[in-house]
Amino acid sequence: MPMPDKPKKKLSDEDQAKVDKYLHSGVNKVERKPFRPLLLLLVIVGVLTLLSLLSIFIARTKGVV
Repeated sequence: MPMPDKPKKKLSDEDQAKVDKYLHSGVNKVERKPFRPLLLLLVIVGVLTLLSLLSIFIARTKGVV
């Protein structure tokens, strides 16, 4: 079974070295707080609860419910 050819390089070695140097320079790095999925879930549940209560209040004031 023949070996597949290596994919052609899109950048020359010199250009790739420049890109690698830029990516590792820290210019594009941002310190972030760790992701907290439980807090996100709590916020989503809270917003949905408030919107549900608002919709029930509006329905009752309009005589729908």
